[in-house]
Amino acid sequence: MIIGLTGGIATGKSTVSKMIMERGIPVVDADIIARQVVEPGTNGFKQIVQAFGEIVLTEEHTLDRKQLGKLIFNDTNKRKVLNNILHPEIRMEMRRQSDEYLKAGHKTVVLDIPLLIESNLKYMADKILLVYVPQEIQIERLMKRDQSTKEEAMSRINSQMPIDEKKEVADDIIFNDGAIAETEEQLDNILKRWKVE
Repeated sequence: MIIGLTGGIATGKSTVSKMIMERGIPVVDADIIARQVVEPGTNGFKQIVQAFGEIVLTEEHTLDRKQLGKLIFNDTNKRKVLNNILHPEIRMEMRRQSDEYLKAGHKTVVLDIPLLIESNLKYMADKILLVYVPQEIQIERLMKRDQSTKEEAMSRINSQMPIDEKKEVADDIIFNDGAIAETEEQLDNILKRWKVE
């Protein structure tokens, strides 16, 4: 079984991801893969340099993320070009890693994809597990975590799909606004219900 794990900013998805790994279930993390597919020599790296030129490289000939970020920040077309390069590479690598875990005898693999629902990647998973907290807790956590103002936190949250809309799509939800022990208990109950081995 492939489980898609998702959430919103500051909902605690990484905490749940860690709990899943502690239970011996392999997790394939989209954020880690997004960095791997642009390492020097990779297909993603070559395509980015081809599309944007050497301006996106550091002196050490690695990808200059800040520079690339500046280029695409206010330019929808350039952002689209970058996404068209990255997304297929990330999906391919996620599939490769999850296939490897399944071949090695694991019965379940979790794909940790922050934008699983927004990017229409539901087809990659048999079940979708959402880590949820109400928006006011998201704001509180973000302000604390990033030392940001309420306005900055709100603007980051509003740049994502509303967490309440994601509830409609999820097969199950972990309400992560209580104690850690409560989150663990919910996770264990869901894994049991889904007969995860």
